[in-house]
Parts: sequence; C-alpha cells; structure tokens
Amino acid sequence: MRPPRLILLRGLHLLSFDISGYRWYTRLVALACYALLLMPGFLQVAYCYFFSSQVRRSIVYGDQPRNRLDLYLPTNTNGPKPVVVFVTGGAWIIGYKAWGSLLGLQLAERDIIVACVDYRNFPQGTISDMVKDVSQGISFVCNLIDRFGGDPNRIYLMGQSAGAHISACVLLEQAIKESRGESTTWSVSQIKAYFGLSGGYNLFNLVDHFHNRGLYRSIFLSIMEGEESFEQFSPEVRIKDPRNREAASFLPPIKLFHGTSDYSIPSDASINLVEALKGVGAEAEVILYEGKSHTDLFLQDPLRGGKDDLFDHVVSVIHAGDEEALAKDASAPPRKRLVLEILLRLARHISPF
Repeated sequence: MRPPRLILLRGLHLLSFDISGYRWYTRLVALACYALLLMPGFLQVAYCYFFSSQVRRSIVYGDQPRNRLDLYLPTNTNGPKPVVVFVTGGAWIIGYKAWGSLLGLQLAERDIIVACVDYRNFPQGTISDMVKDVSQGISFVCNLIDRFGGDPNRIYLMGQSAGAHISACVLLEQAIKESRGESTTWSVSQIKAYFGLSGGYNLFNLVDHFHNRGLYRSIFLSIMEGEESFEQFSPEVRIKDPRNREAASFLPPIKLFHGTSDYSIPSDASINLVEALKGVGAEAEVILYEGKSHTDLFLQDPLRGGKDDLFDHVVSVIHAGDEEALAKDASAPPRKRLVLEILLRLARHISPF
C-alpha cells in the first residue's frame, strides 16, 4: 500500500496552489491521527494485500504509470464468478487502488472477484484523465476477466466518494456514446448494476461546499478543468440534457448509498441524482443510512466486523437468482472485528472527511 510519506508529500505540494493553506495543514494532521487510530485494522489488511495468494497486484491495463489494477480472487474456483469493478475515492488527489483492499478481501470471501482500478490523481492528471483511465480499466475487465475466472456477463461497477463521481461520469459517457452509435471497447450492457457510495454528482452544487471544507475553489477548478467543464462532469446535470435523454435507456440499475451525517458530500447529492435519473426513465434507487458519516460506510463499519447492512445489500444484488450463493451467504460467519470499538469512535470523531 502507498507509504504515508507519499501522501504527506502530495498534500504539501497542493499547498502551493493556494496561499491560504492552513486548512490543508490541519486536515493533514487530522488525517494522520485518524490513520493511526485505525492502524490495527490497516496493518491486518495490508498483510493480506501483500502476502495473500488471492490478491494479484498491479496488473497493467493501459500505458500510463497509474494504469494498474488489483484483483481479489475467491479461493473457490468452481465456475465463473461475478465481478465488481471498484473505483476508490480520495478527493481526486490521494486515490489509490489499495484503498479498496478491505472491500476486495471481504467480497472475495463471498465468491465475488473484485478489480480495484487505479487512476491518475491531481496534479498528475485532471478529471478527463481520470475518466479516461477508469474507462480503460473497465474495458480491460469486460474483455479479459474470463482469464481470471470471472464471468464477463456478470460485471458490477462500484465507486466510493470521488470514485463514485468518476465512475458515474464514465458510465453515463459510455451510455451516451452507445446511444449515438459510436464505437466503443466495452458495452454498458455488460454492467449489471452500478453502486455509488457517498458520491457527489453535481459539481455546481459542490464547489462552494468543498471550498468551505478546505478543498479550495482554485484547486477544485484545476482538478475539474475549469467551471466550463462542470456540466460535462456532472452526471446529474448531464442526464437532464434533452440531447442525452436516450442514453437513460442504456443505463443499468443504479443504487446509491449515503449516510445522512455525511458532511464531506451531503446525502442530497445522491437523492438529487436519483430524482434526475427517474425523471428520464432510468431505474434508480437511493438508500440512506441514518447518522452515518462519510467514512462510516466504507471504513469504520467494515472494520467493526459483524453484520453490515450495506455490504449485505450489495452482495444480495450480486447473488440475486443464484440460490446456492444466497444459501452460502445466509450461513456465512460474521465478519471479523479488526479494530477496537473505542478506537473506531475516536477515529470517527477526528476524521477530516
């Protein structure tokens, strides 16, 4: 997994984009404390990431340095497995494929292959580079996952936070291209469902919110290639464009998950996208988790172990119609706790997200 030193250097480099970098310093400190509190769980996951035979790390899918993906493979190799393509978050700045390790390992225990796609971060790349990278990663999975025991007819796309935004942009762009008859290297029809976790889908509504939370307007505009690009990279806005209405019929079922106490990206972001999708006839649903923060759903809850409603919901969708898999899910042991409760509560309290 990426050394913390590199994350710190990335953060310090970003301070040069805005002279008022005080909030960046405080958030870097909070991030360091947050990571230390969760370190017992991170170390266990890191050990599996580096030493488990189930993990195939840094498979090349393109010609850019960050065009790599990790595969998490089930121990059960009987028959082709469903596949989740996962795009991790990181504020478009510190995203890294290994951040999906916990999800990948836990889904692999349920006989699901997970492909965690890496992509260029800012300032190495901007939003169009990120969208291009993720689309290439999805294309690799759609065309070659059968070589790793995956079922090319049962592929699911999932993104978290910034990764939810990027993957939603990719999915809609692909649907628009197909609706216009353009040639593509993969098809939206191969994606059986899209899961968006704590994502933001309307840049016009987020720019001021992020500025007030420390992701300054100047940096955000640089990441998103200026305000003139907001519409292109705002799925909520783009799907409402009459020129793109036909693309709605190409989209798979869309399920968005969000915590009501998410202050990094308010839950209205998911609610509004679902309303926009339904308005053009797409199949979409939002599931809200009362009192959950931006990191509860993706980190604290999985590290807590035991029953997890979001995890169970995702698995039930993927295994729908497979009676044998559903029976195994019903009898699966509770997930192991990786971090003490007191550390999880303290981490939640100081989380910079």
